[in-house]
Amino acid sequence: MFDLRQRLPAADRTTFLTIAHMSLPHPSADALQASRDLQHHIQHIILANDGWISFSHYMALALYTPDLGYYAGGAVKLGKDGDFTTAPEISPLFGATLARFAAELLGPAPLRLLEFGAGTGKLAHDLLSAAAGSGTAVASYQIVEVSSELRARQQQALANFSQIEWLDKPPTAFSGLVIANEVLDAMPVQLLIKRGGHWLERGVALDDQRFVFADRDCLPDLTEQIPEASHLPDEYLTEIHPQQAGFLRMLGDMLRAGDGGAALMIDYGFPASEYYLPQRSGGTLMCHYRHHAHADPFYLPGLQDITSHVDFSAMARAGLSAGLGVGFYMSQAAFLIGAGLPNLLAGQPVTDPHHWLPLSNAVQKLTSPAEMGELFKALLLVDRIEVPASFQNIDQSYRL
Repeated sequence: MFDLRQRLPAADRTTFLTIAHMSLPHPSADALQASRDLQHHIQHIILANDGWISFSHYMALALYTPDLGYYAGGAVKLGKDGDFTTAPEISPLFGATLARFAAELLGPAPLRLLEFGAGTGKLAHDLLSAAAGSGTAVASYQIVEVSSELRARQQQALANFSQIEWLDKPPTAFSGLVIANEVLDAMPVQLLIKRGGHWLERGVALDDQRFVFADRDCLPDLTEQIPEASHLPDEYLTEIHPQQAGFLRMLGDMLRAGDGGAALMIDYGFPASEYYLPQRSGGTLMCHYRHHAHADPFYLPGLQDITSHVDFSAMARAGLSAGLGVGFYMSQAAFLIGAGLPNLLAGQPVTDPHHWLPLSNAVQKLTSPAEMGELFKALLLVDRIEVPASFQNIDQSYRL
């Protein structure tokens, strides 16, 4: 989501639709009705829970309610007609670089790959195409996808690859490389705010059928993820990531039940020491609608994405608690360069500027500190597998 990552000032909003939203593109009548149906569904759930649900619960409903949630409905999410653009959509060299990395990490045996949240299927397509072009055998490529619309697009885009298998849920055991590109940021988060020296959990209630933020006392252990929590100022609003941590623990159990492997997470975020800086007082929660970024999670639920940055320190701790080791942590730029992206670009014909210039510009977006290069990070967790020395030499896991 490189073109939408600028964070807007956070503020407490108590209205469903604000004047600022009037500049956003208008949905179709069918889409608007689907959003209204989801609003009514969420309203009933709030009323059934004594008038309050956690923000994590609201976010899960907005994104994953069957047939109505953003990732469970039929709206186009990715590309020029969607709401955001991911790295695989920018250049086929992203997938080709991951193919090279997988071969280097896993060795000469046919690769076994498992991707969570495969988007349009572009990453799988480019990775498998590059592997075939380089003579790298791929035994299997499994995909776990919660979006019916995206699964349908993937099945169409990947119809020519016999290695592809779609799974309804993660396997109990897996050996190989797990890939999760921009998956963690879309998992529900809990919101905490400090007031009067005490931490409160920010949830969602109703005011005349409108969604509003409402705060209540939180459990003490919710702040354990936040370093120096007692020193942060009043009105400090932030996110914690228990569902993401649970996902990492599930990956650990899955890999340890297999014969060894690794999990590669690429996403935007920070180590905890940077995530919870005093000046980051409004948190990182952000919404994306038709390539517009804004900060109101109550706007057209079901039609917009809701995301937050990733606390990579918490993810590493979750992996460690599940018995995995930290293979490396680094910026996306360092990872892609270390995995051979410049060599892949150099291998492209330069005589055709219509081919070369778009590839070169895409590599710039993927690696530039002003674009995706530094904000996006790569975290590799491993089980019974040796990380190549070239990556050990540029590892920055000490920052976690």
